[in-house]
Amino acid sequence: MEKPSALTASDFKQYHQDLKQRPDADVISRAVMTNGVNAAATDPAAKVRLHREFSVELDTGTVTNQKQSGRCWEFSLLNTLRHRFEQTHHVKNFELSQNYLFFWDRVERANMFYQQILATADKGPNDREVAFYLKMAGGDGGQWPMAAALVEKYGVMPAYAMPETYNTDHTNAFASTLALKMRRDAVILRDLVHEGANADQLDEKRRQMVGEVYRMAAYSFGEPPATFDLEYRDNDKKWHRQADVTPTDFFKQEFDVDLEDYVVVTNSPDKPLNELYRLASQENIAGGKQIQFLNVDMDVLKKTAIAQLQDGETVWFGNDVLQQMSREQGFLDAKLYRRAELFGIDLTLNKAQRFAYHEAEVTHAMTLTGVNLVDGTPNRWKVENSWGEKNGEKGYFVMTDDWMDQFVYEVVVHKKYLTAEQRAILAHQPVELAPWDPLM
Repeated sequence: MEKPSALTASDFKQYHQDLKQRPDADVISRAVMTNGVNAAATDPAAKVRLHREFSVELDTGTVTNQKQSGRCWEFSLLNTLRHRFEQTHHVKNFELSQNYLFFWDRVERANMFYQQILATADKGPNDREVAFYLKMAGGDGGQWPMAAALVEKYGVMPAYAMPETYNTDHTNAFASTLALKMRRDAVILRDLVHEGANADQLDEKRRQMVGEVYRMAAYSFGEPPATFDLEYRDNDKKWHRQADVTPTDFFKQEFDVDLEDYVVVTNSPDKPLNELYRLASQENIAGGKQIQFLNVDMDVLKKTAIAQLQDGETVWFGNDVLQQMSREQGFLDAKLYRRAELFGIDLTLNKAQRFAYHEAEVTHAMTLTGVNLVDGTPNRWKVENSWGEKNGEKGYFVMTDDWMDQFVYEVVVHKKYLTAEQRAILAHQPVELAPWDPLM
């Protein structure tokens, strides 16, 4: 790189003259300084685009609340499962325990972290892969296949059987403590490797460290019960009770679903389409479900989501919720804040460019519960969030199809909604993604 060019007094004089030549400069300045960028840039027509009527709408009851945690990926999967249970068992607002899965995720993910550290012990701590694992230690974000892997191994239980605690509602303190422990453990494991410890010694130390994480999780979240009593009253006021149910039996017997029949359909146009990808770096259970993505055109992604909604099943989806969003109003609209017009600049990037230049990332997971179709074409979508009832309309958001195109990256749908050619791709050897891929 050549020596950087310094800004000069002449540059600043020109910038000042350019600003003063704009006839609307003072008006815009007052509006922005007084009200803030978003308020000054808000398009009032968004309320017209985002009215809450949908030609396809599922009755999904009250929303859940992840509070101050990064467990949206888990909440959204459990939402789709509880919707199914409520339909088949004719009951309203039957919530599943998010704490139960979170406990096991903390323990399982620590186990995977230690093995990743051991596998990369020949690399320096500043190696990009090692640095990635160290940076992500203790984090509570995740992917649909991670939640599915937990359900497949551990089952599910009602929320009342293992309710939320302060530490599940507010995960930062536990996460930072766990991250510190895991990084210190990484130092110990790497030192043992460099000192010539054998495989049995390393395995014993790893298991000891996982046991300590188990204890931390038990202190913070409670230890998961082995069984629970299933109790609920259905919509006809009939009482149901079944004693001593295990979480795995509950899932197998009461949820008519095989999670292996579902696929994460992705639109990541920075990569070749009609390919299968794998993000092994985020897999949370050794020998469990792989994180795989079928990368397709956005029209295909939307077509499969619509088909599943029309068949009465809600849809998990991954997105960049921080883009063009009003939390208070529950609006997701790609033209909600017209910031480019406000500042007189061009902010245009296509979806592939946003992925390639670190502008796009999967920051949140929510649940599609409806769509409005005009002559078969969607123009807005109903979204169940997990931020409680004080956001949007009792916790539900509405999303324009333009926002869907630009800021939705993944949906989880049954394989039956794919074409034969698309299903055949699922049998291919997946392309391995780098740990830091924006789909992480």
